[in-house]
Amino acid sequence: MSLIDSHCHLQSFVQKKSLDGVLSRARSAGVNRFITVGTNLDDWKSYLSLAHSNRDIFYSVGLHPCYVGRNWSKDVEKIPEYWDESTQPVAFGEIGLDYFHLPKDKNKAAEIVNQQKKCFSNQLEFASSLCCPIIIHSRNSFEDCVSLIDQSDLDWQRVVFHCFSEGKPQIQKLGDRGGRASFTGNITFAGNEPILDAIRYQGIEKLMLETDSPYLCPEPNRKSKNEPFRLREILIFLNSYFDEKLHTLEELIKVNTEEFFKLSG
Repeated sequence: MSLIDSHCHLQSFVQKKSLDGVLSRARSAGVNRFITVGTNLDDWKSYLSLAHSNRDIFYSVGLHPCYVGRNWSKDVEKIPEYWDESTQPVAFGEIGLDYFHLPKDKNKAAEIVNQQKKCFSNQLEFASSLCCPIIIHSRNSFEDCVSLIDQSDLDWQRVVFHCFSEGKPQIQKLGDRGGRASFTGNITFAGNEPILDAIRYQGIEKLMLETDSPYLCPEPNRKSKNEPFRLREILIFLNSYFDEKLHTLEELIKVNTEEFFKLSG
């Protein structure tokens, strides 16, 4: 058994001093490697330290759209420093757009969207100079995210839309450009057949799974705090949608993740 949680957020476990137990439960479930994804200045340093001290933990750095404020450029200016460290990030992100958390006031919402777009475009410009995968956050903003990536010099083959929550037409757009999506516990939620259609369309040759923990715990534990060990639950749920034995599907997902993120086997 060997799974890679391709997108998790370990900072809350670090802060609560519960990370050792979280990793132990994950390894008991066959989840042996973890990509902990950066969102803001506070967790970047923590993840660098984790990667230094744990050979099975990898990390990314990027400014998440929900952390984009009027002074976002000061944070973004610090990002290149992490590519000078001995333990470099395996990916850039998560970056993108989030229109779900906008305020009701239209003027305030428009200002936030404008700042997010500027920050996203700025980070895409830096991303184009890197030789690593780019993790995209897109919530209620798919078309704008695709448009801004199209306008950049970024190679779509390095792009993954994490926690994909759209349907077949949207994943077709990613596939036509060379991009891909990864999937979380939300595939187990009721009414999410469009996401399953998207998974089937993309196929197992690009399939990657993630927990996005501590968020999006799969059913029937949706109201619980998510952990990386539940990646196996997502895999088992998904197994019934592909004509492959469980261990074969597990191996394919592991190899896909290793190759995309350039992890050693």
